[in-house]
Amino acid sequence: MKKALIFGVTGQDGAYLSKFLLKKGYIVHGVKRRSSSLNSSRVDDIYSDPLIKKKKFYLHYGDITDSISVYNLVSTIRPNEIYNLAAQSHVAVSFEIPEYTTNADSLGTLRILEAVKKVNKKIKFYQAGSSEMFGKVVEIPQTEKTPFYPRSPYGAAKVYSHWITINYRESYNLFACNGILFNHESPLRGETFVTKKIVKALCKIKLERQKKLILGNLYSKRDWGHAEDYVEAMWKILQFKRPEDFVICTGKQYSIKDFITLVSNDLNMKIRWKGKGVNEKAYDSKGNCIIECNKKYFRPAEVDTLKGDYSKARKLLKWRPKHNIKSLIKDMISYELKHIDD
Repeated sequence: MKKALIFGVTGQDGAYLSKFLLKKGYIVHGVKRRSSSLNSSRVDDIYSDPLIKKKKFYLHYGDITDSISVYNLVSTIRPNEIYNLAAQSHVAVSFEIPEYTTNADSLGTLRILEAVKKVNKKIKFYQAGSSEMFGKVVEIPQTEKTPFYPRSPYGAAKVYSHWITINYRESYNLFACNGILFNHESPLRGETFVTKKIVKALCKIKLERQKKLILGNLYSKRDWGHAEDYVEAMWKILQFKRPEDFVICTGKQYSIKDFITLVSNDLNMKIRWKGKGVNEKAYDSKGNCIIECNKKYFRPAEVDTLKGDYSKARKLLKWRPKHNIKSLIKDMISYELKHIDD
């Protein structure tokens, strides 16, 4: 049985990847940070699986900002594959804590690569890259050959991780790969991410549990996919015959305002927009203002548009997204309505 080690196992992607790999027959070891509050809710259901004794799932304490714990985990577990999904992954927050973001998102990757180099160079390594590396895009759509132009500490940190992964691949002959994943969402998305905020708030407004949602730039455009599809791509990247880097996306783009409209339509909520720019607001059928903008939610440097091209992944990995934006939204809404009182 193959062994996988997942840094960032308690996040959205870590939870989906764990379940995917367990179904593939892997023994899965996940790394979680020590916290005074419970932070493993996304993987708790794995323990309730009646086949868990056969599937093998283990959690370990560790932190990618601690080189000793990283080395000890890699040397003790000696996995076949390592997936680095751990990061301070909130772009807006990275402006508030740039040093920590850089330590976790840049040096964290370096610490894992160093451990692989010292423990066993045959360990396959996946680095979770981000479309935020493209930032102020120089071409549309973005491919593996598009130059990076990050617009946040998070994006800049991910660019370092991307290139240090390539450097270690070429310098030490490691099977080290980058997946440049565009925005991917799911019911398990973190509470502070815009898609989750929109779906959760509109569900509550529909049920009269909330009155208003405040957002930032309504006209940022993103390429949104489903995390369930994207973790399969991560696995396929490490199964390819040689280590390469891949853009993973849907190739379709929607604005924040478009996303709001799609969610409201699915909830059978009629909304109308009034005003322009930061003064633009959305009103329900009764004339109540339910969405408004505030400049404090704008980033210091905006990323206006991201749209990827997954032609390489389609051709070499035989990968393509199974979900579209509407099925993603249905999935997220269904989850929120079931957990509205949680």
